[in-house]
Amino acid sequence: MKISARTRYGLRILLDIAQHEQNESPRTIGAIAASQGISAAFISRLAVPLKRAHLIRAERGAGGGLRLARPPEDITILDIAEALDGPVSVLKCLTAPQVCGRHAKCPARCIWADLNATIKDSLATVTLANAMNHTTISAPRPSRSAPDAR
Repeated sequence: MKISARTRYGLRILLDIAQHEQNESPRTIGAIAASQGISAAFISRLAVPLKRAHLIRAERGAGGGLRLARPPEDITILDIAEALDGPVSVLKCLTAPQVCGRHAKCPARCIWADLNATIKDSLATVTLANAMNHTTISAPRPSRSAPDAR
């Protein structure tokens, strides 16, 4: 699975808005563009699905701009990824079974489905607030010991 530029930039945009949330005025697209090195046109394109997903809201008029629609603790990386790129899936057949004629009897499907669920669970545990504080929630990983030399 590859994290798209849309998701990476979407996270940067939301982090920028969140870090300036204490200000009285909303964050302008121009200010985000200057701060993040992302074109204003690309930010505007990404703002549409982010608004549709109720992650940001726009305030019009003089002094208008973008604000978070929910607290940073309630916005996950999964929310951002799915708002910008659709369902997270390591394989197309997991979200669109009709693309594979072997879907019903594929012996590997459960492996890919478990991997996909693990990735989604991980993305759902990291919030914008975690990212702002440079903290993540990580589960202990099983150690991989070297095979016995016999």
